[in-house]
Amino acid sequence: MKSWTLIFFMMLWFGKANAQARVESGAYNTLLKTLLSHSVPEIGVKEAVIAQAVFVDAREQREYEVSHLQNALWVGYDRLDLTPLQKLPKNQPIVVYCSVGYRSEKVTEKLIKQGFTNVKNLYGGIFEWKNQGQAVVNAQGTTEQVHAYSKTWGVWLKKGKKVYE
Repeated sequence: MKSWTLIFFMMLWFGKANAQARVESGAYNTLLKTLLSHSVPEIGVKEAVIAQAVFVDAREQREYEVSHLQNALWVGYDRLDLTPLQKLPKNQPIVVYCSVGYRSEKVTEKLIKQGFTNVKNLYGGIFEWKNQGQAVVNAQGTTEQVHAYSKTWGVWLKKGKKVYE
């Protein structure tokens, strides 16, 4: 029994260490290591692309309108509205994202408290999604625009067209 416990904790520790290595920029990775509490399961862009999960956007409405991941459900952050998730099974694979992963980490914590059992935070957020060449969309279709939140945070968005309004 003790050996299984040790293996379990080693898997958790190494799993989190792996999650922190899923962004391409070393400087961005260093920021995320300290910014995030790593309190929830994390998933990198490459894994999220093939995860067959429901994507949940934890940014504000204006950010979502500029662009979001294809078919993402918007729930917001400041005025969090989980109504779009009401009909999902509690074991539905869900990937929550925001700009860099901080707000989505907090929303992921709330979803876990609501009983969702297969929910992960997109490590590096929509910035890393776009940095790794993945598509984003808006009401008109595919776009290069990404809401960069602020000039301070926008430095981590290396690809696409930054929007601050």
